[in-house]
This record gives sequence, structure tokens and C-alpha cells, in this order.
Amino acid sequence: MSYSMKWNLESIYPSVNSTELEEALSKWEKQIPELGQTIAAWDPEQDKPDYNKMKLIIDSLNKLQPEISEAGMFINGTLSADVNNGKAKTLLGRISVLYSELSTVTVPFYKKFALVSDEDWQSLLSLPEFKEFAFNLNEDREDAKKLLSEKEEALLSKLAVDGFQGWEQHYDTLVSKIEISVTDKEGQEQLLSAGQAENRMYNDPNPDVRASLFSKWEAVWENQADLFADTLNHLAGFRLTDYKAHGIYDFLEKPLKASRMRKETLDAMWQAISDNKAPFTSYLSRKAALLGKDKLGWQDVEAPVTVGNSEPKSYTFDEGAAFIIENFRNFSEKMADFAKMAFENRWIEAEDRPGKAPGGYCAELPVSKESRIFMTYSNSPGEVATLAHELGHAFHNHVIFDLPYLKQHFAMNVAETASTFAELVVSDATVKSAISNEDKIALLDTKIQNSLAMFLNIHARFIFESNFYREREKGLVSAERLNELMEEAQKEAYQDSLASYHPSFWASKLHFYISGISFYNFPYTFGYLFSLGIYAQALESGSNFEDQYIALLQDTGSMNTEDLAKKHLNVDLTSTDFWVKGINIIKEDIQTFIELTESYIPE
Repeated sequence: MSYSMKWNLESIYPSVNSTELEEALSKWEKQIPELGQTIAAWDPEQDKPDYNKMKLIIDSLNKLQPEISEAGMFINGTLSADVNNGKAKTLLGRISVLYSELSTVTVPFYKKFALVSDEDWQSLLSLPEFKEFAFNLNEDREDAKKLLSEKEEALLSKLAVDGFQGWEQHYDTLVSKIEISVTDKEGQEQLLSAGQAENRMYNDPNPDVRASLFSKWEAVWENQADLFADTLNHLAGFRLTDYKAHGIYDFLEKPLKASRMRKETLDAMWQAISDNKAPFTSYLSRKAALLGKDKLGWQDVEAPVTVGNSEPKSYTFDEGAAFIIENFRNFSEKMADFAKMAFENRWIEAEDRPGKAPGGYCAELPVSKESRIFMTYSNSPGEVATLAHELGHAFHNHVIFDLPYLKQHFAMNVAETASTFAELVVSDATVKSAISNEDKIALLDTKIQNSLAMFLNIHARFIFESNFYREREKGLVSAERLNELMEEAQKEAYQDSLASYHPSFWASKLHFYISGISFYNFPYTFGYLFSLGIYAQALESGSNFEDQYIALLQDTGSMNTEDLAKKHLNVDLTSTDFWVKGINIIKEDIQTFIELTESYIPE
């Protein structure tokens, strides 16, 4: 089967220049103020005991929010696929204003939740129309208690368009101009986008190519370090000011709330990882020996390992698709059928070409009840795993689209659970598909790299961001100091086991510049370890797993993380015991890698 590597956005809107999109934007620009007037006139006291007007307002929001969200995804997706699309850039600003205005008109609605007496609130939640959403409505009511006055919230929301969100868009513009010159095999000069250069820098089997690209990579971010430092400082500054205005003085409070998890859970997870890093540094040391080095450089950590007569495993896009579908089917017919549908319906943008944004993501289309996946595919086993990861996100979206819209908002950390589970299925399968020990070593290395990213790279990001926010609370942080903080965090996370580090990583990593939420790092590690627990259960459950798994995913929009784990896995996330069990699974992979490679170490 041959699949297109270019996605289909035309089924959403014909183009960013289309009449359909313009009419939709104009319609929402009229509907939002009208909804605001309805909310302003709503009196909870007069609406009881049936709260029919409240139900109508919620119905209106449940129609408007997904429609605007879908248009936003279309515009952002268009820009990701073509970073030089001027019309998409303009419309991104317009959609940001719509988000801001919708947020502004809903403030008084949620503030009125907080004014309802506890007794009346419980009566409201007992009504059939609201009982199903009790968890979500309680969240909204608690959040409302920290809201400022309507005028202040409206002002903050408007300022965020050109401030908060503006700085994020400024970062995207800076990155879109990044180009790195390389010489191809024919000796011709070639300009690579940031995304293309990053893929080649980490995946090229030639150490000289990796080293040369890494040097150029560091230089290109360093050349604009002051611009990136300004951007990061202002994003964080806006966020901290917003926090303080709302009485929030711990910069982790909002990220933890966004993940619906407790600080005790986060602490237990990092403690378990910090106590169990020795196997990972042993792996890095062994990999260095296999590559003929005393220590790995930063650019070597993800480099392919080939021993004996083994050649780096390669999967064309079609081969990768077939492999994913086949191995999803071992765990879930529904996952496999879903993935096949996504490939056939062109939901994936994977072509390797200039002019694309770096990185990858999965975006939901709540009106169409579809998803779209963006990435730059490069034929490696790691890219197959990444593609499976994004399809895991899409499957999560798929199983909740039939739920009421209020129950479709799952937290950041569990958002990474379905994706990482899908990635684990495929990574495990690639190792098992090896026909020789030499092939198995190469594929096991790819699988362990992902664990390494979750336990060391993500830990470095968390340490850096924590230290950066502590210093940003006191004032601006210079580019030079950001480099120092980044390298210190990497040395701590990697236990000083590398020969070189990536001080400008803070500039090159998109996740630090997302305006919607800070600390988009620990949710990945949580999702990875949580999915290991689910994966272990899947291996034990056999045919019963599919329905159990879907039930867990469908609960992610209406439960706290700790309650979700207790209900579906019967585990306590605030104990290091659960996290250590997941880490032990990876330790087994590392031990196998060490044993298999013993005879291949150069004399």
C-alpha cells in the first residue's frame, strides 16, 4: 500500500484564502459578543432550580469552542507546512484575538459559579443535565475563585494577544528564518531548515557529519541568542506577572494543575529517576566504547549503533506505516484500524522538504472528529516510533470525540500516555523483529534512546526551567546566563557523563516558548512511565486489554491523575514504588544491550 506523505487540510477549509474560512471568522466575531451579553444577563439565583439558561450557555460554548479550535488548527497547520505563508501568519493573529475575546466573555460566567452557594451548587450538580460533568464544573468553579474582576481579566486577555502569544509567534518567526548550509554527497551546497538539520545532526551515521552539523547548529542559535533570550524572558515575565495577579506564587502550581496531579506525585517520579540513573550512564559509556570514543558528545547520544555487518535499519514511509498497523493489531484491532484510516485519509504531513517548521505534533479537530499529525519523516526506526507516538495521540482523540465536549479536555501528562504507549508497542516490536544479534543491538539502542530522553533529557529541561524561573522572578536573565543554566542542568541530569553539551538548547527547543503552559517537559516523563505500567498490564491482560485501555483513555478528561491510576491500575502515584517498577523494565533492556555488545568493544 502506498500512502501520501502530504496531509489533507482541504477537507477542513479549502485554503487560508477561502471564502468559507473568512465567513466562519466573521460569524464568530459576531457570536462571541452576543454570547457575552447572554452571560452578562444570566442570574444563577433566578435560573434555579432547573438552570435551563445555564445549560443553554454551556451548549453555546460547546459549539463555539471546538469550531474556533478547529479553525486555529487549520491555520497553524498551514503555517507549519509552509513557514513563509504570510496569509496564515495574519490569520493566526486574528484567531488569537478570537480566543482572547471568548476567554474574556466567559470570565463572568465562571465567576458566577463561585457566587452560587454550596447547597445550591450541589443541587445543580444533581440534575441530569449536569451530573455527568460534575468533575469539570467543579474545576471551573474552583478556578473561578482566583479570577480577578471582569475588567482586569478582559485586559489581561487582550494584552496576552500582543504580549504573551505575540512572543510565542515571534519565536516561530525567528526559527522559520534559521537555515544551515551543508554539503551533500555530490559536493553541492544545500540549505537545511532547522527541522531538517536537527534530524540529520542526530541521525547521520557519520560522526564527522554529526560533529560538523552540531558545530553549525550551536553557532546559528548563538548568533541570535540575544533575540531568543528576549523572547524567553518576556514570555516568562508575562506569565509570572499573571500568576502574581491571581495570587499564585509557586511557578509549578499552574503546570501541576494543568496535569491534574499533585506535587507529591511529581516529586516521587523525579526521586525514583534520580535514584536509578546508574544503568543509563553505563549505557552511555558502553555506547561511547562502541563508537570508538571515551565519552559521547551531545550529538552522538542518538547516533545509530552498528556492529559487525549490520547496516542501519531503514523504513520507507510506507514500510513504517505497515509496521505500525501490524504491531498495533497485536494489542488492539481498533488501534490498528484507526491507524490504517489515518494513513489512507491523509491525516499525516511527513514529507522532508525545506520551508517546514521543525518538530512534530498531533492536533485534534473536534468538529470533524479527526486529527492531523505533523512531522518530518527520515526513514529511521526512531522516526517510525515517533510516527506511532503521534498516532497514539490521535487514537486518544478518537476515543473521546463521542463524549460530551466538556469531558474531552484531558490533562497534559495523560495526553502523553496514549502516545507513549503506542510508541512502546512499536519500539518493542522493532527489537523483536531483529534477525541477528547485530540487528537487535542497533534496534535496542534506538529503543533505549527514547528512555534516555525521558529520564535524562527531559530531566535536564525540568531542572533548567525550574532554575530559570527562580532567577526570572528576580529579573531578566541574560543569554550567557541561560547558556550556563542549560549546561549545568544537562550535566546534572546526565551525571556529567558526556564529553560535550548543548548550552543553546534553551533557544532551539520549541517547548520552552509555548505560551499556553509552562513546563511542557515532566508530562512526557510521566506519560512514559505511566504507559509502561499500562503496557505491562496489556501483556498480562491479553484479549481483555482493548476495552480496559479505551475505558482508561475515556476517563482522562474527568478524573485527577492519582484517581485515574488508582481506578484503572490500582497503584499509588505518590509512592516511588510505582515509578521504580517502570524504570526496572528499561533496566532490563539496558542489561541486554550491555551483554549483547560485550564482544563488539574495540580492542
